[in-house]
Amino acid sequence: MGQMLKCISPIDGSVFAEREVLSLEAAEAVVARARTAQADWAARPLAERVELVMAGVAAVGAMNDEIVPELAQMMGRPVRYGGEFGGFNERASHMASIAADSLADIEVGEDETFKRYIKRVPHGVVFVVAPWNYPYMTAINTVAPALIAGNTVVLKHATQTLLVGERMAAAFASAGVPADVFQNVFLSHDVTNDLIAGNAFDFVNFTGSVGGGQAMERAAAGTFTGVGTELGGKDPGYVMEDADLDAAVDTLIDGAMFNAGQCCCGIERIYVHESLYDEFVAKAVEIVKGYKLGNPLDPETTMGPMANVRFADEVRAQISEAMADGAIAHIETFAEDDGGAYLTPQILTNVTHDMRVMRDESFGPVVGIMKVSSDEEAIALMNDSEFGLTASLWTRDVDRAARVGDQVETGTVFMNRADYLDPGLCWTGCKNTGRGGGLSVIGFYNLTRPKSYHLKKVTS
Repeated sequence: MGQMLKCISPIDGSVFAEREVLSLEAAEAVVARARTAQADWAARPLAERVELVMAGVAAVGAMNDEIVPELAQMMGRPVRYGGEFGGFNERASHMASIAADSLADIEVGEDETFKRYIKRVPHGVVFVVAPWNYPYMTAINTVAPALIAGNTVVLKHATQTLLVGERMAAAFASAGVPADVFQNVFLSHDVTNDLIAGNAFDFVNFTGSVGGGQAMERAAAGTFTGVGTELGGKDPGYVMEDADLDAAVDTLIDGAMFNAGQCCCGIERIYVHESLYDEFVAKAVEIVKGYKLGNPLDPETTMGPMANVRFADEVRAQISEAMADGAIAHIETFAEDDGGAYLTPQILTNVTHDMRVMRDESFGPVVGIMKVSSDEEAIALMNDSEFGLTASLWTRDVDRAARVGDQVETGTVFMNRADYLDPGLCWTGCKNTGRGGGLSVIGFYNLTRPKSYHLKKVTS
């Protein structure tokens, strides 16, 4: 038996699932089948591809009663939240609804002598490397539009959510998507690297850590394979003096703590105007004190364990370092905090950007709150980061939000909301958050290439 991938459940540290990785030769055979199948898949009418993809999405939805407790076992999200099918379906449905317009030929001009237009044609074989924190929604962001556009897809999912890709591929196959058009694989890092470096794929989409994204780009160097990445984040919230305070507190703290803080666009640092600061902190502390940490299979649990002990260890380290440097922790240790994956959610004040908790990605249930006196101060602090995924601005003035948003180095500007992915907008980032963009019409553009037609009708 070869190398095994093991999903360790954060509930109790047991092995929940394991799968054997493919050899390089077996993985190359998977890609070869995908490449062979791609031309026939792309030749099908767009409407047929859309129908089959949406049937696959519905087949995933039919599994939801099994998926929800399975996700709790694999990565710790409480069953009370019902899984991810709502967002999974919303994203795929939107991409299906805009496909005809997004992929339509761009007419440049036609007269008696010339016909000119630009087509959007699929890359070919798209490799999707998906993360564990929202394993269905992050995967569908690329899987659905890639298939709709006429690509075939090879999906490699995170070991922490080992069974997700397997379920998705089985669901899509049961709905009529040919098995070679959408395949799930279990791969080692070495085989993944060798495939990319060997020019096996025509496009690679990776969601994960900065280090992982760098590894993907290094593997693809010199192959001219396109690489799209969504990497780390340290997303800020800014509460202006005219904000709806209750709405701001409720939304930003939920954005910081939901899914045990393990959200790509989770709120990791909050800047509050000095006139609202004390009241904001007091309300935030009361909300977090009301959380119930525990077994995610218990419907009363509102916060489950972090997905892995090492993730919780990093959050604890950031909190401890900050407190040693003068930060104030407002939440007493919960009785259920076991020093392992079960971690007390924490609010810190008296924090500065000299502390790692305000600079490094935490990806856990901790948020630092700082007082500011002006837009200029808040903008400077929001931009003092190596990351740029989203920024959440709280004000009653749309024009002011737009002006501030124009100066923030980020991929998405939210006003009076946070931690939401609108499939009509491009999901993108800047700086060390990565390059490229998913969903929206731009998502289709990134999963296809332009092909120009210059057809001369008259030669004499």
